[in-house]
Order: sequence, then structure tokens, then C-alpha cells
Amino acid sequence: MSEVAVVPQPLHLTTPSRIDALASLNEQQRAAVEHGLDGDARLAPPLLVIAGAGSGKTKTLAARLARLVLAGCDPQRILLLTFSRRAALEMTQRAGALLQVSLGLRSGQRPHLEWAGTFHSVAARLLRLYAPRLGLSDAFTVLDRGDAEDLLDVVRDRLGFSKTKKRFPTKGTCFGIYSRVLNSGGALLSVLQDHYPWCLDWADELKVLFQGYADTKQDQQLLDFDDLLLSWSLMLEDPALATEVGTRFDHVLVDEYQDTNRLQALILRRLKPSGRGVVAVGDDAQAIYSFRAAEVRNILDFGSHFDTSAERVTLERNYRSTQPILAASNAVIALAAERHTKQLWTDRTSSNKPLLVSVEDELAQARWVADRVLAQRESGMLLKHQAVLFRTAHHSAALELELVRRNIPFVKFGGLKFLESTHIKDVLAVLRWASNPHNEVAGFRVAKLMPGVGPATARRLVEAVTAAPSALEALASFEAPAAARESLRCFGELFGRLAGGQGAWPAELEDVLLWYVPLLEQASDDAAVRVADLRQLVQIAGGYRSRERFLTELALDPPAASSDESGDAHLDEDYLILSTLHSAKGQEWRSVSILNVVDGCIPCDIITGSASLIEEERRLLYVGMTRAKEQLHLLVPQRYYMTQQAAYGDRHVYAALTRFIPPAIQHHFEAVGPVAPEGVPSVVASGPSINVLSRVRQRWG
Repeated sequence: MSEVAVVPQPLHLTTPSRIDALASLNEQQRAAVEHGLDGDARLAPPLLVIAGAGSGKTKTLAARLARLVLAGCDPQRILLLTFSRRAALEMTQRAGALLQVSLGLRSGQRPHLEWAGTFHSVAARLLRLYAPRLGLSDAFTVLDRGDAEDLLDVVRDRLGFSKTKKRFPTKGTCFGIYSRVLNSGGALLSVLQDHYPWCLDWADELKVLFQGYADTKQDQQLLDFDDLLLSWSLMLEDPALATEVGTRFDHVLVDEYQDTNRLQALILRRLKPSGRGVVAVGDDAQAIYSFRAAEVRNILDFGSHFDTSAERVTLERNYRSTQPILAASNAVIALAAERHTKQLWTDRTSSNKPLLVSVEDELAQARWVADRVLAQRESGMLLKHQAVLFRTAHHSAALELELVRRNIPFVKFGGLKFLESTHIKDVLAVLRWASNPHNEVAGFRVAKLMPGVGPATARRLVEAVTAAPSALEALASFEAPAAARESLRCFGELFGRLAGGQGAWPAELEDVLLWYVPLLEQASDDAAVRVADLRQLVQIAGGYRSRERFLTELALDPPAASSDESGDAHLDEDYLILSTLHSAKGQEWRSVSILNVVDGCIPCDIITGSASLIEEERRLLYVGMTRAKEQLHLLVPQRYYMTQQAAYGDRHVYAALTRFIPPAIQHHFEAVGPVAPEGVPSVVASGPSINVLSRVRQRWG
């Protein structure tokens, strides 16, 4: 699809083409879309759009984009910030379709919205653009999460923390601490106390580790995800740069504002201190990502963030669910301690209330769900239009066994990530090392791929390349073992072509595969499957203008899984969806069943000491309920199996319906199944509560 830059003249509100394109907006959506357009749109006060579940958020934001262009705004001066590349693409495509109608463009053409992407991808572009003024090389490398953890592990080992007498936190835990400190703006000690209390004894060593990690990244011109946001924020601390960057954009649109962390909110305030031209869209009732350092207060306090008072529009008409489902969902979220008030409604009437299904235990729960799934399939509802949601991945274990027993295919979301696949990481490492010879993590990975090169030789090779003025000369002159000389020579030729920019993109990737695939075929029994992944990578690469853009964007927003998605269910004609509640956000299905809607599971027992986290668990249940379009079933097992409780051992416990559905709102549901016995305490052991032999063994540990 070709792209053309279009800067139209303002169109009058009565322009017929505009009415055609935006006629389907409801009153509240139109108010958000037309905000500030009765005067100079650049001076419009900040606007917060509270978009309830299923209320047409994406449609509204896309229409706002299109309407700004129709009003004469330069598309290149509109900044759209999202949380996934897919969301940015969907919104720009929708806006483009509206503009195509309104401007009478030929089929296959659309205005090009240059600055639409994730916070991280926009940060990477701005940092590369202003690199010389920021002490950065414009050839800096962006590390994905896996590479960042590996580099942190290298520094951890170099500092001797992997050889301590007491167990030092793993690289994943260390990086999680580092990331939360940066994104939350909190002090290391407070982050450790609140989220990683078992690491408090290592506070001093962690400071040293993080300083060493930062020094290494500076030496090698590497930035991880968190550095992108932090560097963008630091850039805006300079008054001249802040003004220069801020005036690049007349309008800033932010999607899913409830998912922003403190650093992202700070960036927005520094970018547009007055708030004029800022429109943020989100829903505080769907703020469920505090484990990623998202801060619900950003959306709750939006009105006071800028120098100019913010206005608010609330989207309450729901286009997804039936009214009984919305009534129950409204009742659950109305009990929240603090929220932006809204009441979702729809004209989709139904006599079917959500079900509260009481079952004996998790096995009975699995049988009930499987029976229901099959019955709905026989009545004409495809399996893929049905979903089973749960708070934690292991909650679906009994159900998965039952589905396998009954030959019901399913996909469980949360499989192997595309960039976590060894073969994908190998190929990307070659490209990253050629782009930045100082990237030790990529270099070490590539060096170990060469036949005859072990870890010690790989380390010497990487150190030689890093220290030399010319990476090519270092490769050519390196004294390799005899068994590795031929493979090193072949790689040196490839490196020379890549470093010299001799090939076009994505032909460079094809060149890498010619070198890598023979090695893969020698080392792997399932090479054909892995080569298929690599061909998919080539297809993805064709969508980018350059190697640099490809590596940056892929690191920031990778595809979800390798080998199509996860599991073999896609080989079947139909399959059931299993998903955690967190992964279900943004999705919808005709029928939704939620497992283990009991205290101890929802809310999760490990967070019940925190009022703020309990409130987030309420929102998590609300998100799950509002995924349902026609049927909603909340499963309430009278007892369930609790694992990994050191004080009591693994055991069955009696359960009570979640506190988020108290008696006062239970009239919104229809009760199904046996009633729990009266007087049963919330936690009673029904099986062995202590593994005696294990406890005896611990005495001598």
C-alpha cells in the first residue's frame, strides 16, 4: 500500500464527506473527536477520555486522528503513543480509511502518519535523531529483555557476585529490580522492601551491580528498554531540547493511559507542560499491570498534571456485551475504593444473567466447563468463540487434562516468545554485532556458533574485536585454534559485507541465513521447523526500510510466539481459548468462563496484605467479566488445591466466593450448583497439611 503525505485545508463541519466518514460516532465519541476544534486545535486544553470496556476506544482515537487532519493539522506534527506496534498500526489504518473517504483518495493510498508508535519506539527514534547532542552514537544498539539480562549476568559474574557463599539473586530478578526502580522512580531500598523483600540483604551489592551494568552499556553504546524512556525523560530536562522536541508536535494522543508508569507520565508532562493539544484515552477500571510498574494514579490524577485544567469525556455505551453482563460488571467495579464514575449500558438486551456456578472441587469445575464448552459447540458456537480465563497459569491444570481426555483442542496463551527462540536470537545477534562491534553479548553468542570455537576462545575474540580500531582487521588477524580457522574466515567475509553495507535490506538477512542455516542443520534435529521460523523472520524484515529500524522495532515489540503461535491446536479446524486474565485484556469472546472465583485465587492470596493490590484484583475480575459478549460463567469450587505454602504444605482448602461479589450485588447473577455448607471456615485442611519427612529433613538442612 503506497503512502502519500497529505496536508489538507480545513474542512467545514458540514462537509458531506466528513459526515459520511464520522457519521457512526455516538454523542460522547463525537465530543471526544471534536474536542477543541471550534477554535485553534493546537490550543485545546488537555482531554481525558474515560473509555469503558467495549465502548469503541480504538474507533474514537482513530476518528480523532482523522478529524485533526481534516481540520488542517499536519499529519507529521501529530504524535500517537501506544503500548504495542499492532495498536498503532490498527489506529493509523482506521484513520487512513476515514481520510480516504473524506479526501476522496484513490484506492491504495492513505496519508502517512509518521510519528505513530509505542513509547519505546518513539523514544528510540528521537534519541537517534538527537544522538550527537546527547552524548550518544547514532548507531547505538537497543537490547531486548533477554540480551539485557545476559549483559547484566556478564557484569554480575565479572564482579564476583555469582561466586558468593549465599545465593545471589538471578539475572532475571536483578533486571526486574533494576527495571522497576527506573520506571517507578522509586528508591532501590523501597522497591526491595515492597516488591523483592528476599533481596534486601543484597542492597549494597545490587547498587554496585547496576552501576557496573550502566558503565558497560555506556562503553558499548547499548540501551535497554528502560534506558530509552529514561533517556527521553532526561533529554526533556534540558530547556532548549524540551522546547525543540515539544514544538515538533501540535497534538499528542496517548492510548491506554491507565497502563503508563510514572516515567511515561513524566515524559508527557515535560513534552507538553501546558497540556494543550494532549488527549489521553484509557480506563482506570482496567488498570491491571502494576507488576510492570504501571501506575493507576496517572489516570486518576490526570486532571491536575498540567498547567492547564483538563477536561473529561466518558464513553459509557458498550458495543460488546449484553445488559445483564454489564449490570453485573458495573456492580463489581462500583465497589472500588476510588474510580472515575461511569455506568456502562447497551441496547443488547438478554434474559441470561451471568452464572455463579458452585462446584465441589477443581475436578468438578473442569468437568462442568468441558460439558458447557461441548454443549455450546453443538448449538453452533465455535470453540474459538469461547474462552476460559484464570488468575494464574496453574489454575487451568485440571481443565487441560480434562480437555485432552475429551479430545477438545485448545490454545493456552503464554507460549514461547518469538525472540526467545534460540535460532532467532542467533540470527539477530549476527546483525547486531555487525551493526555495533562493541556489543559483547551479541559477539559472544555469535562467536560460539562457529565450529571449533569454545567459550574461552569466544571471549578472547570478542575482547579483541572490542579493543581494536577496526573490527574487520581484528577478525582477520585473530589467532584461532586450527579447528576454527575456516569457520572464522567464512564469518569474517560475512561480517565484512554486513559492516560495509554492501547489501540491500532485507537481502542482508538472507546473506546471514546462507551462513547460519548449514550450522543449524548440523546441530538441530528439528531444523526444518526452525528454518520455517527464519523464513517468517525474513517476511517480517521486508516490512522495514533498514536493518537499524528492523532491529530496533523487533526488539521493542516482538511477535508473540514462534512457529505460528504456541501448541499444535492450530492444526485443528477449531480450538478453545485458555488465557490468564492479564493476557485476556483487549480481547472478547461470545462465551467466557472464569475459573476459581474464590478468595485466595481472586484476589490472589499472596497480595491480600496490600489494599492497593486488592483493588487491582477487583479490576482484574472486572476485566475478565467484560470480555464476555453473550454468556458469562463464574466458577466457584467449594475447595481447591493450594500449593507452595511453606508453613502448611500443599493441601486442599475450603473456599468462599470472592469478596468482590458480596451478597448486596448477588442479585445480578444466577446461582447454579450446590450451596457451600454453612459454618465451614475459609481455610480448613482436608488432606495432609504437613509433609512429615520433608520437615524432618529440614531440621538437619
